[in-house]
Amino acid sequence: MAVLPIRISGDPVLHSPASPVETVDDDLRALVADMFETMDAAPGVGLAAPQVGVPLRLFVYGYTDDDGAPWRGVVINPDLLISPAEPGDPDEDEESEGCLSFPGERFPLRRSDRAVLTGSDLDGASVHLDVSGWRARILQHEYDHLDGTIYLDRLQHAFQRTADKIERKRGWGKPGASWMPGVDDIEP
Repeated sequence: MAVLPIRISGDPVLHSPASPVETVDDDLRALVADMFETMDAAPGVGLAAPQVGVPLRLFVYGYTDDDGAPWRGVVINPDLLISPAEPGDPDEDEESEGCLSFPGERFPLRRSDRAVLTGSDLDGASVHLDVSGWRARILQHEYDHLDGTIYLDRLQHAFQRTADKIERKRGWGKPGASWMPGVDDIEP
């Protein structure tokens, strides 16, 4: 297993829809193991294949609830259903999220409180997740990556302007930008 470099906003793989996974083989299993290691090293709660430069429809997730219950897995070729998000402005304390592809920053974003995701795992078994709260946010965020959308694309105008300034200041927003968890001094 290896920690992989994480692509930063502006890299074309992050802004294009990913292709369906056709075959689960040893190479895909190794990729998933590397993605878990990368997510944990970053540290993050989810990581989509496009974030490590692989344009395939799969992501890993790992989160521990306040009560210590672990929630971890991989989803291949997912489908996502969400209830409409509540109208209004997001709460900056309760609804802020970050992204490993825009490390070191968090912005408020209103998302649906419930998500139902289906797909399969590495063994071909069906995955069915019906979740709410932070888990629903994680699934929506990672699913967006598979469609070529990063959370910055969904921000309200004022926050998007701030993100654009940060991107320019850091020299991001162009192909090839990446960072290496455990090596680069960037806090997600």
